[in-house]
Amino acid sequence: MCSKLNQVMIQIYDSYSKEYKEVKTKSINMYVCGITTSDYCHLGHAFSSVSFEILDRFLSSKGFKVNRIQNFTDVDDKIIAKSLEEKISADEVSEKYIDAFFQDMDELGVKRANHYPKATEEIDNIIEFIKKLEEKNLTYSINGSIYFRVSKFDKYGKLSSRDIKNSLSGTRVNENLNKESVGDFALWKSSKPDEPSWDSPWGKGRPGWHIECSSMVLNTIGDTVDIHGGGIDLIFPHHENEIAQSESLNGKKFANIWMHNGMVKIQGEKMSKSLGNLIKLKDAIEIFGADLLRMWILSSHYRKPLLYDEKIINSFSKPLKRIKDAINAISIKSDNKLESTKEFDKFNLALSNDLNTSVALSQIISLSKKINNFSKEFDISIAQNDLKKMLEITGLCQKTKSEINNNEFIDREIDDLLEKRNEFRKSKEFIMADKIRDQLLEKGIEIIDNGFKSTWKKT
Repeated sequence: MCSKLNQVMIQIYDSYSKEYKEVKTKSINMYVCGITTSDYCHLGHAFSSVSFEILDRFLSSKGFKVNRIQNFTDVDDKIIAKSLEEKISADEVSEKYIDAFFQDMDELGVKRANHYPKATEEIDNIIEFIKKLEEKNLTYSINGSIYFRVSKFDKYGKLSSRDIKNSLSGTRVNENLNKESVGDFALWKSSKPDEPSWDSPWGKGRPGWHIECSSMVLNTIGDTVDIHGGGIDLIFPHHENEIAQSESLNGKKFANIWMHNGMVKIQGEKMSKSLGNLIKLKDAIEIFGADLLRMWILSSHYRKPLLYDEKIINSFSKPLKRIKDAINAISIKSDNKLESTKEFDKFNLALSNDLNTSVALSQIISLSKKINNFSKEFDISIAQNDLKKMLEITGLCQKTKSEINNNEFIDREIDDLLEKRNEFRKSKEFIMADKIRDQLLEKGIEIIDNGFKSTWKKT
């Protein structure tokens, strides 16, 4: 049966206009604020990365050409502090945690972005960006640090719905009491001795936090990004300041859609380093595995808080088993065909409606139950094919690197046993050959003999 899913309008809630906006252009440039490379990833990073990755997967499945960019902030006060703590250079700190980021995300099965620019690779472009703002009289200098005049940007506060008079500074350090206005933020920060620094027209220093992303967007995408994403905690001041400096530079709309994911909460509290309740992603993967974590993330709408509860995460164990059983169910030849148009269309409608992963997940579970219930009576190939498409879009039950490596090891083990069994058969040691056959059968491996050549399959 032909589905109408390709006719469905895809809408995303825009945090700027506070309205739902249709995704129209077939080529989508998506920019997502990434991590500061000062520590291991935590569950908040997983929530954000998975949410935007699924949007990427979904849009791609609908024929959109998606260019997803996710940055690394690899120069920052936190990185400098970590370098002193670990007694290694700031560069080594960043390299260490970038490697850890990719390892963790690969284990979680997160599809990699098209490009991962680093702040330290963007220095020349950042300097040029600031110089152009300076020419427009939008900046001023204090002791070698360059600040942006927020008062010069009329729309400041529109994204966060904040009154400029009550806005706080956008810097990640203590306030400079000599600033013209409390809301002005640093574009360039003069460096202290032994800190990472670069030469500039204003002396040695390093970029401010906000200018990094604006410059990266400009030089990887252009004046306007189709979808700009990040955590809700970045709305102010980071994203507000991005808008101010970018639109002041080129006079064009910075982002067509602003998309923000919610926070991970533990016992009603926001998960944060300051509260000491951060849960590292690598630890969570070790405890629960990638698929359970993904199902937990999918179970909550991306704009809502994601509640961490071990019982909730573990509750997905049975549905996950049903999904895997449905994937592995054997399809019989029959005129009675089990179709999944209903579940598949609801799945696509849910994701088209502001990426409603919770409803989408429920349709995966529903279709899995149906496949398992009817697999012995119906040709389930159509339903299975749709299920696999749904799993591909959500990233569920896709083999992670460690699982692939482990399965390859298991396969080699089986092949070795099979070879030993055939040797026993050739030498007419049938009792030993039967023991290996029974051993493999206990592990769910069925042997198919063709003379002294044998193959195997999982039952």
